[in-house]
Amino acid sequence: MDINQLVYFISVAQTLNFSEAARRNYVSQSTVSRYVSDLEKEFGVKLFTRSHRDVVITNEGKTLLPYAIETVETLNKAKNVIKQMRDGGNGKLTIASDATSLSFPSKCIAKFNNNYSGVTIDLCQLDVNNITQNIIGEEYDFCFMPRDMLPENTEIDSVLTHTEPLVVIASKDGKFGKRDSISFSELADEKLLLLSESIVPIIYMEIMDLLRTFHISPTIESTYNDLISLYIGVNAGVGVTIIPKSLAEYSTNEHTKTILIEDTDTGVPYVMAWSKSISNPVARLFLNVANNFAKGDEDIFGL
Repeated sequence: MDINQLVYFISVAQTLNFSEAARRNYVSQSTVSRYVSDLEKEFGVKLFTRSHRDVVITNEGKTLLPYAIETVETLNKAKNVIKQMRDGGNGKLTIASDATSLSFPSKCIAKFNNNYSGVTIDLCQLDVNNITQNIIGEEYDFCFMPRDMLPENTEIDSVLTHTEPLVVIASKDGKFGKRDSISFSELADEKLLLLSESIVPIIYMEIMDLLRTFHISPTIESTYNDLISLYIGVNAGVGVTIIPKSLAEYSTNEHTKTILIEDTDTGVPYVMAWSKSISNPVARLFLNVANNFAKGDEDIFGL
């Protein structure tokens, strides 16, 4: 099948006029008629009924039309992507993540950048109050977040990327400094330093649920709106914190210890989300890379 058969068919279906369809495509009317006729022969049906005055699309033509439009649009997008790949991957992506989504997007971006170094990638922190608007409006091409933050919207698509356990980070000079794992109930008498609910609502609520489940009420010494302040507090021995495991791997140093929680499942599922109508042609390239990690073809932890 020649793609022009579909292009000319779409033009005739939209205008119901062979002359106008020819004008739009800068070809002769006879060319349009011939290509449409060839398409009809290929399908073995009439797509239009013609008279001296009118052109009417048949039921078969109406059925074909949305598929023809989708096919032509997909091929045009593919052409744009191939051109960008040929030209060194020129383009731009905007990627947002919440404060705890670090390892997975970091790995995806590193892999993508190796393959398409010409693409400019803008990174920003996820606006937790305007997720739906920013995805559908394509302010973000992709965003990473805990699954329970994902809006329920038919215009948003997503993929489960991974599940991360929560871990405790404590000063090596504190009482947990030589421990590799602890029971969650051992935190009952500790001072907790947490990222604030306004910044990481799902992680904060998960921790509160665990405290209620274990019937413990440790002192929440402080909540922080940024990771740096949280790390300083833990390093100084002000208290301990609970954060996702991959985030801990980026934050621990010679003064702190990552401690596993041994007696409960603290796994938090994470997703990558995007608009179903995304128009950025390089987004498909990034999606392919991300899907490889999400399927487990690549290791997400550590760089």
